[in-house]
Amino acid sequence: MPTRRFADGEVVRGRWPGSSLYYEVEILSHDSKSQLYTVKYKDGTELELKESDIKPLTSFRQRKSGSASSSPSRRRGSRSRSRSRSPGRPPRSSRRSASASHQADRKEVRKEILEVKLTPLVLVSVFGSSPASPAFSPLQMHLPFMCVLRIISAEPRREPLQLHFDCGVLTIMLGLPAFLFLLLLMCKQKEPSLLNFPPPLPALSDLWDARVFGLYLVWFFLQALFYLLPIGKVVEGTPLADGRRLKYRLNGFYAFILTSGLVGASLLWDVELYYVYNHFLQFALAATVWAVVLSVYLCARALKAPRNDLSPASSGNAIYDFFIGRELNPRIGTFDLKYFCELRPGLIGWVVINLVMLLAEMKVQNRAFPSLAMILVNSFQLLYVVDALWNEEALLTTMDIIHDGFGFMLAFGDLVWVPFIYSFQAFYLVAHPNELSWPAASLIVALKLCGFIIFRCANSQKNAFRKNPHDPKLAHLKTIHTSTGKNLLVSGWWGFVRHPNYLGDLIMALAWSLPCGFSHILPYFYVIYFTALLVHREARDEHHCKRKYGLAWEKYCQRVPYRIFPHIY
Repeated sequence: MPTRRFADGEVVRGRWPGSSLYYEVEILSHDSKSQLYTVKYKDGTELELKESDIKPLTSFRQRKSGSASSSPSRRRGSRSRSRSRSPGRPPRSSRRSASASHQADRKEVRKEILEVKLTPLVLVSVFGSSPASPAFSPLQMHLPFMCVLRIISAEPRREPLQLHFDCGVLTIMLGLPAFLFLLLLMCKQKEPSLLNFPPPLPALSDLWDARVFGLYLVWFFLQALFYLLPIGKVVEGTPLADGRRLKYRLNGFYAFILTSGLVGASLLWDVELYYVYNHFLQFALAATVWAVVLSVYLCARALKAPRNDLSPASSGNAIYDFFIGRELNPRIGTFDLKYFCELRPGLIGWVVINLVMLLAEMKVQNRAFPSLAMILVNSFQLLYVVDALWNEEALLTTMDIIHDGFGFMLAFGDLVWVPFIYSFQAFYLVAHPNELSWPAASLIVALKLCGFIIFRCANSQKNAFRKNPHDPKLAHLKTIHTSTGKNLLVSGWWGFVRHPNYLGDLIMALAWSLPCGFSHILPYFYVIYFTALLVHREARDEHHCKRKYGLAWEKYCQRVPYRIFPHIY
């Protein structure tokens, strides 16, 4: 068996992957089987290197300038003998030289260092959140195409593959609205079995209604008016790349209260809300058209946006940037378009649609009171929306706000996907009643409360620890220190499973679907694809955290062996 050359704790120079640059590292361990060294750079990054990529410090001693045997790497243009910097930090500017060749050498070195820096930055954006990185909003968690495209866009693309990539993005942009309408059409059938797929397709002229489009615009701009009201506290967002911190007014909950008052008044004035159910597909098309119009506007204004205002996810590819969004925080004055759309028109609209479905059920089924199943669906999802609006400030640390631009993806997701897909259970119950017994309803309520407690307590504990790890209220929590200087929670909810918030969210998703009964699988579409999405997302989180925290993450996994489902997965 070959002997190891470097000892644990020894300080050496390690080659940064993908470059010819060496940086000062510390040997942490050595794997005798793979013959790989685990090393730690000065910025805390831990990587595995081959022995051939590691050099002793003495091999980098700079010779005198008069030495005849000085190699090209020892010229005046090369790095000095000063302490090596970590790969993530730019070098200090060296003294000016009158020599033109010296300037050229410096440009080459800077170019190579820049290329090295891009690698870790891309990886951070690919693998999403971890115990120390930004969270995902409820919307983003429920958009499966988001996860796929974030991985694809982070990988370098060769020219022959560019056409396939563009076609893939176009397919998603066209396929999502088509899938939405097929799902709604299936639900309207008397027998919504998968055996009856595809459903009869209506004429496009039957789907478009100018009056419906006008009513949708009234709804959108009414929520915009509520957003502009000077109520609610103003907070600062996370620092941008240039150090700026944008200000946001937190009045989403007040907008919900005002909307509830208007809906209540419309009921007193005998406004026929059944119109929304009767034209549900037309409203979905109106929202889709408006999302496209908004996306075109966002794309056009981003062409003149300063470089500092562009999203780190933008690629320079016109089709992809239209989808993902070029501008990070598009604003008209103080009106933040992305922040407004995230929680207002779609999320509050979801609750209003659920209420419309409750009233429609009473009319269609000739009921004096709504069914117990419909009451449960409305109550569960109302609690979810109120919780999101009450904790509106948490949205400012999500990937939607701090990383993703505002383009078709978020516009369609916010304005169409959320209100018309999340209200699917209520829409289903209008034409397909399911009579629940009180014992069954009690069990479903208990399941929902269990999921909500896990979801809210886990997120609250995580957010409190992020804000102030030294809070006396958190002194009982055990942690594992990492090389990045941050700590991983290994007790409380985060010592139960590695992603207790995912577990709580999945339990709530199941509770939303159970009131619909077991006659058809269609109402369970949400919980099925959401489970697949979170399992996939958890695998990406694991990969990212292992790269970021190294040995500390392995210790964490030993302490907390289960990922989402205790004793199962």
